[in-house]
Amino acid sequence: MINPKNIRNFSIIAHIDHGKSTLADRFIELYSGINFRNAKAQMLDSMDIERERGITIKAQTVRLHYTDKNNETYALNLIDTPGHVDFSYEVSRSLAACEGSLLLVDAAQGIQAQTLSTTYQAINHNHLLIPVLNKIDLAAADVDAVSSEIERTIGLDKEDVLGISAKTGLGVEELMAAIIERIPPPTTKEGEPLCALIVDCWFDNFLGIITLVRVMNGHISKGMRIRMMHTNQQYDVDQVGTFTPKPEKQKVLGPGEIGYMIANIKTVKDCQVGDTITESRRPCAEPLEGFQKVRSMVYCSFFPEETGAYPNLKIALEKLQLNDASLTFENEHSPGLGMGFRCGFLGLLHLEIVQERLLREYGIPLISTAPNVIYKMTTQDGETHMVSTPTDLEDPSRIKSIEEPWAEVTILCPTEYVGPILTLCTERRGEQVDYTYTENERAMLIYKMPLNEIVFDFYDTLMSRSRGYASMDYTQDGYRPSSIVRVDILINAEQVESLCFMCHRSHSESRGRLICERLKDLIPRQMFKVPLQAAIGGRIIARETIPAVRKDVTAKCYGGDASRKRKLLEKQKEGKKRMQSIGRVQVPRDIFIKALRSQD
Repeated sequence: MINPKNIRNFSIIAHIDHGKSTLADRFIELYSGINFRNAKAQMLDSMDIERERGITIKAQTVRLHYTDKNNETYALNLIDTPGHVDFSYEVSRSLAACEGSLLLVDAAQGIQAQTLSTTYQAINHNHLLIPVLNKIDLAAADVDAVSSEIERTIGLDKEDVLGISAKTGLGVEELMAAIIERIPPPTTKEGEPLCALIVDCWFDNFLGIITLVRVMNGHISKGMRIRMMHTNQQYDVDQVGTFTPKPEKQKVLGPGEIGYMIANIKTVKDCQVGDTITESRRPCAEPLEGFQKVRSMVYCSFFPEETGAYPNLKIALEKLQLNDASLTFENEHSPGLGMGFRCGFLGLLHLEIVQERLLREYGIPLISTAPNVIYKMTTQDGETHMVSTPTDLEDPSRIKSIEEPWAEVTILCPTEYVGPILTLCTERRGEQVDYTYTENERAMLIYKMPLNEIVFDFYDTLMSRSRGYASMDYTQDGYRPSSIVRVDILINAEQVESLCFMCHRSHSESRGRLICERLKDLIPRQMFKVPLQAAIGGRIIARETIPAVRKDVTAKCYGGDASRKRKLLEKQKEGKKRMQSIGRVQVPRDIFIKALRSQD
């Protein structure tokens, strides 16, 4: 086992595209001891979707080895974390396993919104922060100005800021020496029983469930009988090891170390992120605190395109949930789409990633309904219900009040784009809290606005109006009363639950008209007129009509009295009217798919 005094556990935190994965590559190249010649860039981004999008989705760990000038050898466990706000839960779990963090800031762009967010998370975990300026080799880099910005905004001494270039390796040696010197070793107690925290876990078709653990006290070795303190399940350890970044078997994981464990765990429910592992014969006194329960911000329903794929979808979601603890789901049934699942996500990017992984890793094409946030409804009886689907919303006459979630949004942008961004925030019902200028001709805007206005297309619109130079971060800020309505979609006076949605009253008419127009183009014509309506309660707010297929009943009338033609046309009109009163429109399944995609 390694002496805990010679162990350093640290993570890299930063805004998107500030160079976290590139710096991790340099560390692996210099200190992992593997042949880097045939390695790919972004070695810790193991999923294809991460490489294609250029973002880190899953936090990854790697063991590094460093020898100082006194020939003292150190073992360093590095965790590369995501930068996007939708994966902040991954960052939180990674920080819980470390004692310090490298705060990476782009020397050309300076502090961004997510830089502040991840810094506050690290401070909440009592981390020692090492400020690092990356990309100092760029012509646009302004080291002095950004160092002063770090000192003024975050409170870290500018004299402690280190400058590096993760791409070329400039300054990485000095950074590693600073990690050894500044970041404290893990705190452990000798002679204590095994106490280890499950940081992450994932499913392998051959090995079963693999868990990433941080050993707080004691040790884990092959053949040891362990117990999960939350589920109370017991297993025999088959293998332990570390990542270099490839799995490398070890004889034992000692106190303060981070590594993986395989213990023939086959059932997904028996292993939970945040659980405490202890020895069966000599358990620890009490479990570790674990992690806070994740709160989903966006809800969306998934239905398999093939109805027979429902069991496979359930298995796939269970395996994804094992690897992604921020994903939640429950059974749901729709008259038009069949059996599916109501899923909770941290944001729209999180939703897109899960949908893409279900298609790529498990081969399940999906139909996804329009996303919704979760509302708080109070009925006339005084009961409070959390509402995430339009079908859960009561009749307007029974509702006393509805509250919608709000969020505090922090936006950093160049001063030349402040005008369009202020207009955007006002359009989204935002309330200005603060408006300040920072160095490098940048402005920081703080707004409070409804979460429903943020999670859908606010980020894309913000990027468009700022030409990609703005950055944003948001945190939930409670609930406020609001005028939320359920818009019902009626086809021939029959409600179609799968197309109903909730929105603010001010947007209801435009969205209802849009869906009616889409359906008019998608639904095939019938033998009678088909009215398409959007309604709030008993009030129609939008309408379109699909004209009837009309047969020329006067084709055989060659001249003669006009009254004969008129009689045939009246008879046809009466027949179509009677057919409309008793007829039903069978909406094909693919129409639902196209309508929902058009709505998205």
